[in-house]
Amino acid sequence: MPAETVEIAHKQVSLAAEDLDGNAVATLMLELAEAWGVPALWEQVCRPLLARLSGRTAAEVVIEHALCEGVRVGLDVYRREPGRSLPTGGVLLAGAEKEAHCLGLHALAAALREEGRGCLNLGPALPWSALRSAVYRGRPRAVVLWSQTPLTGRAYRLVRFAREFPLLRVYGAGPGWIEPLGRPAIRLGALTDAVAACVAVTPKRDVHHIRYGSVPYR
Repeated sequence: MPAETVEIAHKQVSLAAEDLDGNAVATLMLELAEAWGVPALWEQVCRPLLARLSGRTAAEVVIEHALCEGVRVGLDVYRREPGRSLPTGGVLLAGAEKEAHCLGLHALAAALREEGRGCLNLGPALPWSALRSAVYRGRPRAVVLWSQTPLTGRAYRLVRFAREFPLLRVYGAGPGWIEPLGRPAIRLGALTDAVAACVAVTPKRDVHHIRYGSVPYR
């Protein structure tokens, strides 16, 4: 996005959030996504605006909530067609255990729809035990786990999880993964990296798809 466009977008979205107008924020998200694409919108508009709000005052907290809700709604409705859902494409998205902030997952899901690909987004704060159950039940080929803060970005847990499922591609996304991720887990940086990793996943399951570990799919 050109610098002038980014500056105007920042002002428009900020004013809408300050007015607590989530619908206006969502509308701007849709317009900007259609014009410039989700990755550019997320990296150049959403992330910088969210980073500016420290949440130290009551006013900042309520503005942050209005902004986050508007961004979430805008991203969620982007490129959705009524009555038609895209196949999950073998990709599962989830927030790390106790991680309540997962707008990045909504951005990734929207960016995948932009590429004509779907995913299974299980939302924030998914316990590790539930994530294992989701793998057994959903049979994904790749899992992207989002962490916003170091409190939830526990690298050793992600690596342990990845080693439990050697046939599964396991990725850590978000700023919470500050510790190096050892193999086989892989850290994703920008949204474009996450999109590329997910698009590379073969969407169709093989007839002779191998079970993960010793527990059969249910």
